[in-house]
Amino acid sequence: MQPIDDLEAAAAAIGAAGVVAMACHVDPDGDALGSMLALHHLCRSQGKASVASWPEPFGYAPHYRFLPGLDLATKPSDFPEEPAVMVTFDCGALDRLGSLRATAARAATLIVLDHHLTNERYGTINVVDPGAAATAVVVRRLASRLGWPLTRDAAICLYTGLVTDTGRFQYGNTTPEVFALAHELSSFGLPLADMTRKLFEEHRFAYLQLVAACLARAELDRELRFVATWVTAADLSAYDVDLDETEGLIDLVRRASEAEVSCVLKETPGGVRVSLRAVSDRDVGALAASFGGGGHRFAAGFTAAGPIERVLGAVRAALAEG
Repeated sequence: MQPIDDLEAAAAAIGAAGVVAMACHVDPDGDALGSMLALHHLCRSQGKASVASWPEPFGYAPHYRFLPGLDLATKPSDFPEEPAVMVTFDCGALDRLGSLRATAARAATLIVLDHHLTNERYGTINVVDPGAAATAVVVRRLASRLGWPLTRDAAICLYTGLVTDTGRFQYGNTTPEVFALAHELSSFGLPLADMTRKLFEEHRFAYLQLVAACLARAELDRELRFVATWVTAADLSAYDVDLDETEGLIDLVRRASEAEVSCVLKETPGGVRVSLRAVSDRDVGALAASFGGGGHRFAAGFTAAGPIERVLGAVRAALAEG
């Protein structure tokens, strides 16, 4: 559990701020977007000025389009250059802030809200609890410390962070606290069935065709109990699919009963983006950290210089070394 003084310091700084500047990591997932937008909504409900953004290319996966508050987001180019109080969400390192990194470094007070064990504690106030299932859990605690009641929009955003980072309450981080928070959030009359379909089940037919191709090329190493596949730039072009749409591919690959560790590699302009999942005691967070990335014991990732074949070989070698 995070020491109370850090949570209190964060609440005091936010409560006294004239404007709260918020940012989450590049290529934000459901927890990053949901946690940030939730606090954005709560600030607005309390009459406190706030801005929320994330780094270029300033995009997000299509299954997050329903999130209330996306239309309130500020382009990174319009983000305050020297914020008095800045809050980051679900972001383990300054580098993950991309084009907003320099802004965060200039902030007079930088509050880090996160739950990654690998978080580098780069803020002036760090509220980092590796025992929390999602950053959304940390944001809910912060709202309680501030004495700010939840709104329905904030509840939708927090639930999105909670349900995505627990894999629909299937991962090992699904604790009694998670169910208690889900119960509280659901009391706001959330459209749970519609949210679940949008987050996990609704895809364009073109994406399904790409998935078929990727699963057809998947490789299973029975000795290592490791399964992997990859998405190339040519795949994205051939099927007319955006990289953001492929976020859930790893959840299909990890279903292989013969594997304890699953991996999806994606070719991007900035390098090969690697997603890792574990269904055993294998710590993929430590594995990702060895490549300069981070994450959790059961879910992690990193980006490395290509080509895909070389990066996949390096991951196999690291697994073989134990």
